[in-house]
Amino acid sequence: MIVRNTISVFEHQRLCLGQQGFKQYHLEALLKLNEYHDGNYFEPIAKGVKFNQYVGVIQVDGLTIEINPKADKDDDDNKWKGVLLKMLQACGKLKAESSGAAHVKRKHLNLLEVYFELYLLEVERLVRKGLIKQYRKQTSNTKALKGKLEFTGHIRQNLVHKERFFTKHQMYDVNHFLHQVIQKAISIVSQFTSGSRLQDLCNRVQINFPEVDVKPITAKQLNNIELNRKSNGYKYALELARLIILNYSPDISSGKEKMISLLFDMNDLWETYILKQLQKVCVGIDIKVSGQESKSFWGSNSLRPDIVLRQGEKTLIIDTKWKRPNRSSASVGDLRQMYTYCRFWDAEKAMLLYPGDYSENRFKKFETDDYSLDQENTHNEMNHQCKMGFVSVLDAEGELDELIGAAILKLMNN
Repeated sequence: MIVRNTISVFEHQRLCLGQQGFKQYHLEALLKLNEYHDGNYFEPIAKGVKFNQYVGVIQVDGLTIEINPKADKDDDDNKWKGVLLKMLQACGKLKAESSGAAHVKRKHLNLLEVYFELYLLEVERLVRKGLIKQYRKQTSNTKALKGKLEFTGHIRQNLVHKERFFTKHQMYDVNHFLHQVIQKAISIVSQFTSGSRLQDLCNRVQINFPEVDVKPITAKQLNNIELNRKSNGYKYALELARLIILNYSPDISSGKEKMISLLFDMNDLWETYILKQLQKVCVGIDIKVSGQESKSFWGSNSLRPDIVLRQGEKTLIIDTKWKRPNRSSASVGDLRQMYTYCRFWDAEKAMLLYPGDYSENRFKKFETDDYSLDQENTHNEMNHQCKMGFVSVLDAEGELDELIGAAILKLMNN
């Protein structure tokens, strides 16, 4: 049984050598991982790292580092543990209807285990259903002439064996690229589930999955996979396989340890979560919700607000911010950004939305010189307004607040 040590931290927290089994070679592996990802995941500090806004799990050499989201450093730590899994599920990044999704509610279950189990169960489902076959080209020596004879290879290979033919022919079997991708991800999962509760499940899936060629798989190949009517049932398994393969970093630390990381930017996750909740609450009412609308701003540069609401002729803008600012005033940069959105989308109101206790701030009109901004249309009175909005992510029981969408609409209408 492999002994695994788990360190649980929160975003923007520091982790130094000696804390909970964090050793020098762990630090070296993390620094190389961070360098590979352009320094986005954390900041190097003296004998340690300081995590940024990325949350999730990193596993290296028996050490698991869980990075949890946390809206405010003064919040109780316990109520934020497990929030990430539920938020991923609400955002559609964890398949809610999957049989493995029930394990999200288990305590002490890290993100990697959840995704690994979902993947193994999905592959097991595909095997039970029956794996598809595809045509592929194969070049080999055969005792019967079939396909196209490769003269150069035939002369080189069969100068002595006159009874053989070196041919290029088609095969119709399960040894194709889709299954090679799935097998690659299974082999990665097996490296990180040895000695864990998932080892038996992983062994069973490996035994039942057919033997296929082992080939290098690139990110470009994974991104260019196209499914048809026959292979459409593989969609979720391939999504999980892609996630596992692209986040696997073999021999990242001097060839000693193999690492896998599964990290999410909380800024993006917060934006997606709010968009999903607003779309859900606006079903059946006269409000249209869209995300990431784009308008040309300067040359190849464009403006892209997080969320645009349209109610009749009124347009409202929401820009999500996963941080806790000074409640008295937003940053000048954020306010300028919101004013620009209002001008380009002709929006009546704009709101900077932060996580926090529900707060009823007033809308304030941008104080501008209309003439200097619109000399030919001075009769067109400017009436763009903006405010800071705070909405609770969790309810009183510490669960994700299912009424957050309605609370946001209330903030916009007041």
